Amino acid sequence: LAEQGVNIARLHATVASTNEWADITDVNEKEIDGIFRFIKAAKDNGIYVTISPYYGHHATPARWGLDGYTGERPWGAIFIDTKMQNAYRMWTRQLYTRVNPYTGLAVKDDPTVAIIQVHNEDSMFFWTMQRLPDPQKKTLSTHFARWLRDKYGSLEKAKQAWDGQGHDDDDFNLNQVGLLTTGHMTRDWTGGTAKRLRDQVQFTAEYQRRFSATMGDHLRKTLGCKQMLNATNWRTADDLRLKEIERWTYAALDLDAENEYYGSDYQHVGENDGYRIDPGHHMVNESVLHKPLELTVNFKQHVGHPFIVTETSWKNPNRYQSEGPFLNGAYQSLNGTDIVYWFDWDVPTWQLDPRATWWWVDGKHPHRKWTCSIPMLMGMFPANALAFRKGYIATGDVVVHEARPLDDLWDRKRPIIEDHEIYGVSRETEELKSTRREDGRVSRAAFLVGRVEYELGGPRNPKRTRVADFGKYLEPDKHLVRSSTSELTWNYEKGWCTVDAPKAQGVTGFLKVAGGRFALTDVSIESQNDYATVNVVAMDDQPLKASRKVLVQVGTVARLQGWKAEPTTFEFRKQQIKGDRIVDTGSPPWRVADTRVTLSIRNAHLSKATLLDVSGYAVANLETKRDGDRLIVPLPADTMYLMLN
Repeated sequence: LAEQGVNIARLHATVASTNEWADITDVNEKEIDGIFRFIKAAKDNGIYVTISPYYGHHATPARWGLDGYTGERPWGAIFIDTKMQNAYRMWTRQLYTRVNPYTGLAVKDDPTVAIIQVHNEDSMFFWTMQRLPDPQKKTLSTHFARWLRDKYGSLEKAKQAWDGQGHDDDDFNLNQVGLLTTGHMTRDWTGGTAKRLRDQVQFTAEYQRRFSATMGDHLRKTLGCKQMLNATNWRTADDLRLKEIERWTYAALDLDAENEYYGSDYQHVGENDGYRIDPGHHMVNESVLHKPLELTVNFKQHVGHPFIVTETSWKNPNRYQSEGPFLNGAYQSLNGTDIVYWFDWDVPTWQLDPRATWWWVDGKHPHRKWTCSIPMLMGMFPANALAFRKGYIATGDVVVHEARPLDDLWDRKRPIIEDHEIYGVSRETEELKSTRREDGRVSRAAFLVGRVEYELGGPRNPKRTRVADFGKYLEPDKHLVRSSTSELTWNYEKGWCTVDAPKAQGVTGFLKVAGGRFALTDVSIESQNDYATVNVVAMDDQPLKASRKVLVQVGTVARLQGWKAEPTTFEFRKQQIKGDRIVDTGSPPWRVADTRVTLSIRNAHLSKATLLDVSGYAVANLETKRDGDRLIVPLPADTMYLMLN
């Protein structure tokens, strides 16, 4: 990982023992030992660690004694059930306060571990709350009743404030107040229902935020963890109305986070498509370069809270993957996203065989869906990681700053700009042609121009919200969006994007159809590749025109040998989708499309070109030629990495 440019890794774990014979306080000793061993290896290689110790994606053992959850996934339990919360305290005590036998330090004291996440992917504002078991609903309704008494003085006065709006589950004598569904939170209401829902939304937000704060106190004050803390990384049932409420609950701790992948649901469809790719499945190869609003770092930044993307990838089996690290690295630099974690690794180095060889489907092995340690994802890390970590690509101007009083959140009012995931087949490129949308809100083109940020709380004052006139960075007649730094240019019609910064230059996309030649400030790239990604990055922190050590990195497309797909049309959610049917998932080795690139760089110091292998070691010295102050290098067909010095 260190060789590929990685300097932080997230351990997505569940340290609780979830075996059917386990007690609720039992831990998985093998998992904890694995975490301890990984921390030692990471420490030895200069890699920070983030730990996410619990994910409720498991069947609940009967011995846990969680009311209503036996055999089911315990969504919501961590927020509500005191037995679950006490167990969490026990699990994390075992993980964070034991001395790691491989390092001699407890995790809580180890600076290798930079960030601790409370838990993974659960929220009181997500659809899973509609399946909350009745015993947990009753507990939550009792907490709601207490909250209402504090606000109104009595439950009867609360009902009066709701214009008499009742609920079938109301029983004030038993201190029970019925809860409206998550679905209610996704729709507009009037009258008493709107007033009742407003109180429930505020109560739920304060309840979830208090949970985050309480667990933060447990980690930091009780256990003594010195790391930065994040609550979780999920989304809501309606991000337009609810996401900033969710983020407000995270703000009880240090960091904001979200998981975001590129690849809409229709891009891979078939039985078991959540975790594997089978012969017979349907797929669509789509580049985000034609769908820039779906870039996985298009996030609003909460002022005062660093933002991390705790899971991302260009979902397999999408053919157009080499763009992912290039675009994420460039635009997280632009918008201030602090960390992006790619999902996932389950092998120490390259995933030479990404198939699930223990399964057979029609005489073929399925392809694993989530691996990113493959040529066109992990292979594209080094140059982009270097450019990001060294700050080679400038942070943009703040183009949107929205100040939102909490009352707007409780009323679920829409923000002036949102960053929720886009569903469906629409590219929504019309929005990129103007600074305003049809409904008057701010165009999400702002994410491609500069920083978009918000603050929550404080008095209502329209002057606290500021939107720059970023129209000068939009060129709708050319289908271009430029960054406020002038370093990034995105053509969403032809599908290409360039980085043109003093120390990092390059291009990704459909190069041949775009003319095949990209003249940047110091670098010119000529390519006959239909699709490719080319990075040119200084290794010595000098401008490219003066650097004495330059890394060239090229990605094209990769498939396993024998991979076969045939064009077809398939139905997805009552829509007819043009795509492919997978005939054969192939077998090793990887087959990588040839590099067809000639590079020239304006630099008087460079004279030598060395081809490197996929681990970065020298393979051969190449012939070069000069044209005045420019070094010209025709890249060999097998170029992934090349060093100029």
